[in-house]
Amino acid sequence: MDESVDDPSLLAETEFIDHGHPAVSEFVERALDGTGRRTPIETAVLLFNAVRDGIRYDPYRCSRDPDAYRASAVALAPTNWCVPKSVLLCAAARASGIPARLGFADVRNHLTSERLHAAMGTDVFMWHGYAELHLDGRWFKLSSAFNLEMCERFGVGVLSFDGTDDALMHPYDSTGRRHMEYLRSHGSFEDLPLDRILADFDEFYPGFLEGPRPADPQFAG
Repeated sequence: MDESVDDPSLLAETEFIDHGHPAVSEFVERALDGTGRRTPIETAVLLFNAVRDGIRYDPYRCSRDPDAYRASAVALAPTNWCVPKSVLLCAAARASGIPARLGFADVRNHLTSERLHAAMGTDVFMWHGYAELHLDGRWFKLSSAFNLEMCERFGVGVLSFDGTDDALMHPYDSTGRRHMEYLRSHGSFEDLPLDRILADFDEFYPGFLEGPRPADPQFAG
């Protein structure tokens, strides 16, 4: 959807983007602690880094429970996956006065671990989530899924954001191997379309949401 940046929905609280919750407020305060006066871009950079590295990536955290996807719950979790982390970044941005929304795309991860590939039955990740923040007159797409330590473990470049370009998954790793391939966009949303996401997961990843999940040392802390 193509909302105007003056649209109040881009700063509003929603069922999942509950940025008025104390847990989200405290997350934002920690991310911005001691930085003094900031431009919106400087704020966005700090929030992006806090979500990226403050919550370790774990694709096995995928759940049916709607409560697990609310920003207030994500802010308190030590690990999570791309969709909840994007919800938190969107909430933190709105709490800081930055218009924000959620974006989704289907991607193929050519470096998917063998155990995750076996559990999902594919290397295609449907509804890969990222946050979209409006800064200096344009929308930026920011994927905060992969924390620094995990990127180093897999040999892929860490995604960084400095306010000049999007932060989307790299197509190649540090050795030139294919990494992330964007296949199809689902567009932008004011709130998390959880029912649509779970319905597609049930169709394309039968049994994955039911558990138990295999131990995968590549995503261990």
